[in-house]
Amino acid sequence: MLSKRVALVTGASRGIGRAIAIALAEDGLFVIVNFTANEAAAAETLEACKDKGGEGALLRFDVADAEQVEKAIKQIATEHGRLDVLVNNAGIAINGLLMRTKKEDWARTLDVDLSGAFHCAKAAARYLLKAEHGRVVNISSVVGEQGNAGQVSYAAAKAGLIGMTKALARELASRAVTVNCVTPGFIETDMTDEHLPKEAREGLLKQIPLGRIGRPEDVAEAVRFLVSSRASYITGQVVRVNGGLLM
Repeated sequence: MLSKRVALVTGASRGIGRAIAIALAEDGLFVIVNFTANEAAAAETLEACKDKGGEGALLRFDVADAEQVEKAIKQIATEHGRLDVLVNNAGIAINGLLMRTKKEDWARTLDVDLSGAFHCAKAAARYLLKAEHGRVVNISSVVGEQGNAGQVSYAAAKAGLIGMTKALARELASRAVTVNCVTPGFIETDMTDEHLPKEAREGLLKQIPLGRIGRPEDVAEAVRFLVSSRASYITGQVVRVNGGLLM
């Protein structure tokens, strides 16, 4: 059994997930870097964790597949003897106006962004309850709080994560497991680069009081705090990391 705390970060091959994995590794946690397809990018994340003096391992599974999740989390518990932290970060966005949204795209978005977090939390709960400082952090979005035209599926899934966070916080609090949610605003990632044209970016900057797009590290710092012992009396909360876009 590892003496250091073990954290699973889903969707950690790039963007916010990568920054979170690196931050937790820097704090001395053993980080399980989850990925679905891009093993090379996940390996880069793990290497960056090691560059910070941390340790970790790669683990491929699709959070939308309940059987894969169950098997993967059992593997973590068997190989490392514990699981202390779960960061539900994996997510996709299939954008489109309501009238053009295919039911398959709606289903896939909810399967990954919402059901994926449910599968991971359900499989991890039995191990988190045994941890001295059990932590769950769900990565939602400002879109889940205020909505956004063309993102009905994504907004619904991310709003659902907020409700799930509050319910799980109440369920697990008696065993000192905290469950919180972070809602990033617009962050410099591959996802926002793909879906945010230059004109839209310029218009968005005018709406952000701090006057800049966020960095993945901004979100990682909030997660770093929430999984630490310093946040032991914080649960069921929604922490906004959005530069003032939504107050």
